[in-house]
This record gives sequence, structure tokens and C-alpha cells, in this order.
Amino acid sequence: MKAKKIWANFSVSDLERTTKFYKQLGFKPNGASDQLTSFFFGGEDFIIHFFLKDILEPAMKGQIIDTQSGNEIIFTLSVETKEEVNAWAKEVEHAGGTIVSQPEEFGKGYYGFVFADPDGHKFNIFQM
Repeated sequence: MKAKKIWANFSVSDLERTTKFYKQLGFKPNGASDQLTSFFFGGEDFIIHFFLKDILEPAMKGQIIDTQSGNEIIFTLSVETKEEVNAWAKEVEHAGGTIVSQPEEFGKGYYGFVFADPDGHKFNIFQM
């Protein structure tokens, strides 16, 4: 079997806040409606759609986890240098994200941090 494309769907409570957050971090918009806002991530334009929770949850055929108290998934965004990692941390805080773990070494040659967007979706900024 061969899939044509893959993307992610997250639930959010406030489309305007989500759009502002990801635009402020420099992600390229992929469109929006009254039900979702969407962005491209990375050099290969991975798409993440951010749906209002009351729209996405029925389509999921089950309850969506409370991202403030648990984990769903973590996406890693790769950067080239430690300086870029540190710059990302500052930008995430400035945009209203939560730094879950400060930039740090993860063994020889690995450096990064974890942040959560305003709805609790976690990302790892990682340099190796």
C-alpha cells in the first residue's frame, strides 16, 4: 500500500490565537476557515491542521486527550546550530508558548529543548 500524503490534525480552542502563534514563529500558512487554521512545517512542507476541538473530536470517534495534563505526540523540528536552538527558545516564549524544558545537552552532539504551544501541543527543537 502507498499513501499519497501524510499530515497531522490537532485540536485547538482558539483559531485566532493559534494562527497568531504560528505566524509569529514564521511558519507559512496553508489556509484557514471557520473550522481550522493550517501551516506548513519544515523544508518538505509537512502540514499540520489545527481544528477547533468540537469539529475534530466527532471525526476522531473518541475523546481527545487533555494536552495540558498528558502527552499526545511530540514533533521534532531540526535546526543547524545551538545558537538557532537558543533563538527558537526566545521566540517561542515571546510568541506565548511554554518552555517545557530549557535548552540543554542530550549527550555528545545533541542539544535542544521542548516547548508547548498555547493548546499544549509539544514540539522539540533539536540540533545534532
